[in-house]
Amino acid sequence: MNRDELEHLIRASATITNEYEFVIVGSQSILGQIPYPEPEFKMSAEADIYPRNAPELADKIDGNIGEGSEFHRVHGFYAQGVGPETALLPEGWQTRLWKIQNGNTDSRIGWCLDVVDLFLSKAAAAREKDQVFCRALLKHGHVQLQQALDLVPAMPLMEDECKRLAARIRRWGKNLG
Repeated sequence: MNRDELEHLIRASATITNEYEFVIVGSQSILGQIPYPEPEFKMSAEADIYPRNAPELADKIDGNIGEGSEFHRVHGFYAQGVGPETALLPEGWQTRLWKIQNGNTDSRIGWCLDVVDLFLSKAAAAREKDQVFCRALLKHGHVQLQQALDLVPAMPLMEDECKRLAARIRRWGKNLG
């Protein structure tokens, strides 16, 4: 997915829900801060999105422009309607959001995660695809190791889970070569 496609999803989500602001979590939220990232960050055909002020309407997004929908078949990309609980994020993430708003969004707003918050969310999930994504963020310099480590204590995790998360991130930082 590229930035234009994400903007299209914001516009389509607004039409479906009659909402004005949306939050994009998951890998495609990188397109807020980095509109033209390296190709490895644009491999997903979906964006995880929910209406900022009415997250309960996410099911309408999923049902209308979700995976397998006519929209998906026509455009080759789709929206995954999710909720605020989908991504585990550090305290203060809302203050670091990146705004997408232009003619292509019909002036509706898509709020994308800051790349370091996206990194921590993916690092906490620790699925294989998330590990690959996080390592690439470090490799390309989109996330600084120390910046991520400094935010680990702000994650909504128990102390032992934070220690494991920090160790995982340090390991990724050492194995960049």
